[in-house]
Amino acid sequence: MTLPFLAGTLRCLPVALAMLAAWPAFAQSWPQRPVRLVVPAPAGSSLDVVARTLSEKLWPLWKHPVVVENKPGAGGLIGVDAVAKAAPDGHVLALGFNGPLAFAPYLYTHMPYDPARDLAPVILTSSQPNVLTVTAAIPARSVRALVAWAKSRPRPVSYASIGSGSSSHLAMELFVRRAGFAAMHVPYQGSPAAALSVARGETQLLFAVASGVMPQVQSGQLRLLAVTSAQRFEGLEYLPTLAESGYPGFVAEAWNGVVAPAATPPAVIARINADIQRVLSTAGVRDRFRALGMAAGGGTSAAFGTLISNERDRWGPVIRQADIRIE
Repeated sequence: MTLPFLAGTLRCLPVALAMLAAWPAFAQSWPQRPVRLVVPAPAGSSLDVVARTLSEKLWPLWKHPVVVENKPGAGGLIGVDAVAKAAPDGHVLALGFNGPLAFAPYLYTHMPYDPARDLAPVILTSSQPNVLTVTAAIPARSVRALVAWAKSRPRPVSYASIGSGSSSHLAMELFVRRAGFAAMHVPYQGSPAAALSVARGETQLLFAVASGVMPQVQSGQLRLLAVTSAQRFEGLEYLPTLAESGYPGFVAEAWNGVVAPAATPPAVIARINADIQRVLSTAGVRDRFRALGMAAGGGTSAAFGTLISNERDRWGPVIRQADIRIE
């Protein structure tokens, strides 16, 4: 190490130390204006409901409005990219989900941001299993019977998804490969359109979150066969898991969580994490999420980061093997 380099480093040290010392104070005074919570999904979606629940409960804690901004498009990339490029001061956050946080690097040839480099995980907000859904016209009333029916057909079955590269799509790709029957993918824009296609018999199968298919289940047009959680899910205890149904280790949950621009001060991230944790732990919020078929999240920002990393590692090979690419 040369003396000039050492001198330069020593000159910068007081500035760095001052910045470190200022972070806790900044976190105490944060937020200094309204906070934008970008939702990379349409208004009325389950993700939007989570965001507006947080907005309502965080306003009193932060003494500033939490403005929900819906920016759907490109599988969530448009909204999350806007936050990745925002000022890293904690006033612009995203409520991301599996797609733009974990799946996208394997799906898209060109990414406008790098989730691992450009975003800081803050907290997991909710998770929910997908449910294996079939049109009521199919005689199968169990996963085993469904697979036997699919294998007996002279032509491939067709399955709907809520969009190419979604958890709905990837869960079915994994299931079809493990079950060993032929199937054709038909993507739709969101769960209402996908559920309607299965209800009408235009497609036969669908993985989606329960809230997206319950209207047609209650009308008798759709039938639920299993859930993709590791254990039976609260509120859907009558449904076996895919693991119980002959596919050990099969887990494919939809999850979402808050992320911030990567250079956001750690003390601000800790403050946001603590306040959202406080909101998620209230009985009213947990009951609201439960009614929507969701489990309230929580935990540290590090734990959320580990979840995202593990999901990338788990689903990357599935995407590659299925040769799923989105231009």
